[in-house]
Amino acid sequence: MSVRKALIVWGGWDGHEPEKVAHFFKSLLDAEGFKVELSDSLEAFADLEKTTSVSLIVPVYTMSEITSEQRTGVTTAVAEHGVGLAGCHGGMCDSFRTDTEWQFMTGGQWVAHPGNDGVRYRININAKRPHPITDGICDFDVVSEQYYLHTDPGNYVLATTRFPTAGVDGPHVGNPCDMPQIWTKTYGKGRVFYNALGHHCDILEAESPREIMRRGFLWAAKGVGLP
Repeated sequence: MSVRKALIVWGGWDGHEPEKVAHFFKSLLDAEGFKVELSDSLEAFADLEKTTSVSLIVPVYTMSEITSEQRTGVTTAVAEHGVGLAGCHGGMCDSFRTDTEWQFMTGGQWVAHPGNDGVRYRININAKRPHPITDGICDFDVVSEQYYLHTDPGNYVLATTRFPTAGVDGPHVGNPCDMPQIWTKTYGKGRVFYNALGHHCDILEAESPREIMRRGFLWAAKGVGLP
């Protein structure tokens, strides 16, 4: 059996603790038998030989700019070679605000977090969308940034959060909704997984988010994962 490989590329805004999150994700993948490469340069994405040789690509990169060559290294690997893509929070869905193809691939783009950090809110598991990633996981509360996103209507939504949240004012208040927080989708031949949690690494280290990320990696990874 060939060794499963994963590429984690981290960087961008330091407030999201990209290096710490990248090493945490590496530990999850190490435990599942992956050979993991860490890179702090987007040039790793431009290496098509590298991106197409792995089972999984994990971006941990917030509020940055990507070249067309770098982005194409990922979109080609996922769409044409079936490489999985998985990530969380701004490290995947607020990575490159000017690149619409990246947003198309990932299934969403952050636009606001009313109340900023420290909001208590609930993650509601979607019982109507059973999936191995969320099987057996109950609704849970988080104190963090509550992500308001523009999302792909084709996403398979595994969990949502309710807006508005009590005590948090803002222009969103007149538009109550259940906002997708965890989803899967396909992009060409590849599987894509996203979890909106993860403003800081400790949020991801909690029991339910940790297990969701572990399963999400396995589900997305080419030739590996959960059904």
